[in-house]
Amino acid sequence: MSDLINVAVLFGGRNTEHQVSCQSAVGVLSHLDRARYRVTPVHITVDGVWVPGVDQGPPADVSSLLEGFGTGDKGTGDKDTKPLASIAEALQVLSNVDVVFPVLHGPFGEDGTMQGLLQMAGTPYVGSGVLASATAMDKEYTKKILATAGFAVADGVVVRPDDETVGLADRERLGLPVFVKPARGGSSIGVSRVDDWDDLAAALDEARSRDSKVLVEAAVHGREIDVAVLEKADGTIVTAPALEIQIAEDRGFFDYEGKYTDAGTTFVIPADLNATQERLLAEAAVGVFRALGCAGLLRADFFLTERDGHSVPVVNEVNTIPGLTSHSQYPQMWQAAGVSYSRLLDEFIATALASGRREVAAVAG
Repeated sequence: MSDLINVAVLFGGRNTEHQVSCQSAVGVLSHLDRARYRVTPVHITVDGVWVPGVDQGPPADVSSLLEGFGTGDKGTGDKDTKPLASIAEALQVLSNVDVVFPVLHGPFGEDGTMQGLLQMAGTPYVGSGVLASATAMDKEYTKKILATAGFAVADGVVVRPDDETVGLADRERLGLPVFVKPARGGSSIGVSRVDDWDDLAAALDEARSRDSKVLVEAAVHGREIDVAVLEKADGTIVTAPALEIQIAEDRGFFDYEGKYTDAGTTFVIPADLNATQERLLAEAAVGVFRALGCAGLLRADFFLTERDGHSVPVVNEVNTIPGLTSHSQYPQMWQAAGVSYSRLLDEFIATALASGRREVAAVAG
């Protein structure tokens, strides 16, 4: 009998972060140790069709990853397949795996929907559960929970589908610039910086093209610092050395191009912090992880500000399934701590299996 652990890697997804997910999957599939794992890749197309594939070994890029998935264009499967039918067929494949790794970003992957499906199927999976995934995906509720727990967050206002714009009182309170964001999106897709209120309508239209609910936030002046949180199989929660994001001077904020294509973006690891700042950020990141009820992993993004002579971490955003591309912040922070990408994946899977065993024991008890 083989001692290999059967791992299904889900990637793609029905959202605007499909390509980023595919890039993350290249990273994961390139670093999973085939001496430890039997890997089943499953591509979820932009139309929501699940296409199980055969492990071809470490892929060189997204194009090579998608080769062999189905009969249509690369990775699309049969063009006449309906999403529900494809999910039913894919679940037959997943019934034989030990653990699922949802390498999915954004809606229908990182927002609790996939986690709910796997939870009902009784299949262990990497990352946070249904509630933590859903609340962390929604910037409005993330901020409400964290503010209630005592964390500093940016001032902002939620613009709902029946709201035409931001009122005068809110504009005066927020000041300029403001950042306009889809409330339930990632990778800075649909995000705009507004330096003149005359540009707000266009920014709202851009954000609403991605999500019906929009968040308009006041600018926070501070250093942009990320912290990687990892839960080990025994429940211990640890952090990696913090990372500081430095963007090109002509870029107004860390947007999609800054994250994935701009050579002018620099990650400084470890960030140049004093001992007090390191402790504050690490404690804040672990506190955010606990406050949201996360599991497995989290990337917590902060603005490190100075108030009355004291450093104050202001929570910007959180990611329960952070980018795992070759140049993403999360794996780079752990590499700086001496944890290789392959070892990091081992930790994810071990924690997911241990959590699954604890859940089974709790139900049986």
